[in-house]
Amino acid sequence: MRPTGALHLGHYHGALKNWVRLQDEHECFYFVADWHALTTHYESREVIEKTVFDMVIDWVAAGLDPAKSTIFIQSRLPEHAELFTLLAMGTPLGWLERVPTYKDQIDKLKDKDLATYGFLGYPLLQAADILIYKATYVPVGEDQASHVELTREVARRFNHLYGRHPEFEALALAAVAKLGNDDARYFDKQRKAFGETGSADALAKGEAILRKAAVSVSGWTPNDTELLNGHLRGSGKTVLVEPQALHTEVAKLPGLDGGKMSKSYGNTIAMREEPAQVEVKIRRMPTDPQRVRRTDPGDPARCPVWQFHQVYSDADTKEQVVRGCTTAGIGCLECKQPVIDAILREQQPWRERAADLVADPQRVRTIVDEGTERARSVARQTMGDVREAMGLAY
Repeated sequence: MRPTGALHLGHYHGALKNWVRLQDEHECFYFVADWHALTTHYESREVIEKTVFDMVIDWVAAGLDPAKSTIFIQSRLPEHAELFTLLAMGTPLGWLERVPTYKDQIDKLKDKDLATYGFLGYPLLQAADILIYKATYVPVGEDQASHVELTREVARRFNHLYGRHPEFEALALAAVAKLGNDDARYFDKQRKAFGETGSADALAKGEAILRKAAVSVSGWTPNDTELLNGHLRGSGKTVLVEPQALHTEVAKLPGLDGGKMSKSYGNTIAMREEPAQVEVKIRRMPTDPQRVRRTDPGDPARCPVWQFHQVYSDADTKEQVVRGCTTAGIGCLECKQPVIDAILREQQPWRERAADLVADPQRVRTIVDEGTERARSVARQTMGDVREAMGLAY
């Protein structure tokens, strides 16, 4: 996440809640993307500096566990910048210009001068952030799927340019011969099918043969798997892993006005908003514009408050709200009270955990320091592989 302001409920329900769940299922790396913040806020360093550690506090308060997840700050690892630079040498300019969010952000942020190399190149920096940890999955929303696809293309091109040993074909054929006649023919069939059609099914079947070989073929080595993974995909040795976008169910929480929740729109509730302020903000939310008087029946579909009920209320509460609104049996303030109560209940443990961290800033810095060192050990291994592949290991 980019540290450009206090985290709000939209951040929590749109991403952070999912991150907390994923840390129990995967080895996860979560970092404060301060370099990315500079791509659009390069004149606002004071905002970034203040927000960096506040963001870590919000993450831990929401449930990220430093013992389970690697939590760090991007700029503490210059390896990210090195990989970004090396990937830039072989990445076509047109790939960056066609990223959908590039022109979209320029249109939306007309008050900022975004005619910079940093802004054009940020999807490639993002690719470096992912590839340097050889990530299998990247949890993203649909609007970020194009960035993961670009990352896959960058990895594929790098492997094609630099993953080919001078004797790659001969080595690959020797590894195929270890499979035995039947599995070798089957593997070659899937390789050709994937090369001709890009069939995900063919790729999966080819990979299954390699997993089988790893446990059943005498003399099989990890290098054989690496070679044939590249052979299967039509590239060279897999130096950089192509990640998959991980689309999971997330709750879309709108802003207080019904639009996208964003600090720049002034329609947010911060994760650690004071209870009294939460109550004031919800009570001031606009409702169904056609419900002018208390006795007028309303339509929840026209009311921004109903979208909060969709996230925070149980089935019985939603049924009561619909019935009360459509018959004018309840007023708008009565409709809002369950939302207020639910948000305050959700925030209470966050405030308690955050208070402990705010009172002990050294603990927060220790979390970041330890996460940075864990991340660095992985990043350095990848950069060793990259330099060797590019002929820079002298």
